[in-house]
Amino acid sequence: MIFKFIKKIYGFECDLYGHLNNANYLQIYESARAEALSEMDMSISRLRELNISLYVIRVEIDYKKGIELEDTIMVLTKITENTRLSAFWYQEIYNSKGELCSKVLVKGVYVKDGKPYRIDKELCAYFHKFVEIDPD
Repeated sequence: MIFKFIKKIYGFECDLYGHLNNANYLQIYESARAEALSEMDMSISRLRELNISLYVIRVEIDYKKGIELEDTIMVLTKITENTRLSAFWYQEIYNSKGELCSKVLVKGVYVKDGKPYRIDKELCAYFHKFVEIDPD
């Protein structure tokens, strides 16, 4: 399943050249993943109720094209792999012209009580319903 997140870019998010500041890409990607979890009916607060966290342990980001001030972007988010211990998320940002501006691969690990944790088989199966495997 692919999740869509729409956002307008504001001045405080931009650098002095009028482009989205590179550090803010990470915040936007994080927001899009949180929204995807909510759409899965497994929000961050729901995970917290289960005493489970999802910690980002690796981020590989490619910047393709600058995003301009006041543009409205679309972030596409999908889980490409999920195990009882970790998940891989792939995300892309497109500008209002439909041009790919950035892509990222994020690895997250499930954590309980501050330590890596193997989620139960039922929760793993629940997340697996949302995995979108690339055809390549």
